[in-house]
Amino acid sequence: MKSRKNLIINSVEISDYAAEGKSLAKIDGKVIFVKGAVPGDVVDIQVVKNKKDWAEGQVLRFHKLSGRRIDPVCRHFGVCGGCSWQMIPYGEQVAMKQKQVADHLARIGKVELPPINPILGCIETVNYRNKLEFTFSNKKYFTNEEFRQRDPDAAFEPALGYHIPKWFDKVIDISECHLQAEPSNAIRNHMRKIALEHGFSFYDIRNHVGFLRNLIIRYATTGELMINLCVGYEDKEAIRLIAAELLKTFPEITTFVYTVNPKVNDSIHDLEPIVYHGKGFILEKLEEFSFKIGPKSFFQTNSRQGELLYKVTREYAELTGREVLYDLYCGTGSIGIFCSGGVSKLVGVEVIPEAIDDARINAEINEVRNVVFHAGDVVDICDDVFFEKHGRADVIITDPPRAGMHEKLVRKLLDISAPTIVYVSCNPATQARDLQLLDEKYRVEKIQPVDMFPHTHHIENVVQLKHRDTK
Repeated sequence: MKSRKNLIINSVEISDYAAEGKSLAKIDGKVIFVKGAVPGDVVDIQVVKNKKDWAEGQVLRFHKLSGRRIDPVCRHFGVCGGCSWQMIPYGEQVAMKQKQVADHLARIGKVELPPINPILGCIETVNYRNKLEFTFSNKKYFTNEEFRQRDPDAAFEPALGYHIPKWFDKVIDISECHLQAEPSNAIRNHMRKIALEHGFSFYDIRNHVGFLRNLIIRYATTGELMINLCVGYEDKEAIRLIAAELLKTFPEITTFVYTVNPKVNDSIHDLEPIVYHGKGFILEKLEEFSFKIGPKSFFQTNSRQGELLYKVTREYAELTGREVLYDLYCGTGSIGIFCSGGVSKLVGVEVIPEAIDDARINAEINEVRNVVFHAGDVVDICDDVFFEKHGRADVIITDPPRAGMHEKLVRKLLDISAPTIVYVSCNPATQARDLQLLDEKYRVEKIQPVDMFPHTHHIENVVQLKHRDTK
């Protein structure tokens, strides 16, 4: 195979699945990773990255579709990019994720591993998300075919939907989405109708002008429903009209807030949402525990599967009621509070002060008294004075972001030397890297993958580690 970029290879059969949502083909002993294909597909591939031992390519044409394919449930499949595995049977999806965890832990971690437990899949593979965020754009995205059929003199059409992957300024107009239960689709489509009927401007993402920016829908299993309308500037009369229309049509909306965002980016974490209707938050329940979710709160986006993830975490913590539990990256305190019945004391640490405020409120809601929460970096906070005040950790739960733990934190965990660590990860690759560093003092005892996001390559993994001095 020629070692040049943009090479086109014709009639290649896809032979297997690979990590990160890709499949692979082999040509003259060289592996090519391909996105959007399924084993058994015969395709033409354009090489976009070419290394000595491997390459990456994109499908130019399908000659034959694999018999392992199924029909995608969504009409936007292939353009939206959000559920890129809809053409793969769910049983094969979870098998691929199980293999992904095993490959990462073995190849990157290079530590002694116990047998990996079978992945815990989702009962509900559609309508599983409690939060969706849609973007308003004054220029609707068209596929190549749609663009060719379009009148070149026609005005640009607005859109309310999702960003096309890797394109910050291209938004597909979404008519249906199977990620969140109704009335999510009905609310989004009615919101578009209101905006068009009243002539409200959709945001110009390149020039940063326009009124309507984002529509965020949060829908809890309790039935509580929050709408957060993000706008480029404040227009109280327009907001009053929109809120009145939505609340009249959808009385199940329990709270309506709006956020004025004049910034270049869409982040609202440094902005203050304004409550127009309701209490300004919703409540979610995991087992008997209730959690406040505000417009800016982080919470597991799959509530039912999140409860299962937390059950595994609590089981791996092996709490007897006597332990001091440290919950690192505690966020709004949900994992620690979920485990609080089995500890003598819970200590939560999180770098985001607003999340700690929510954690304290969640502790009050659930009447958890044996808890303290601290805002700050665990590397700076957890010193001898802190341990003398709160007690040394018997069990540590760590749930870092996709980048994993900073090496300084891993070194801090080695210094703390708690008998048990439960490592919850949304990225088995960075988790494997951290396990290699922790191997200095810890052995891996249990591994449990949990699928939180059907039809995507994302996977959560829970690992129990025991200090080597612990028998």
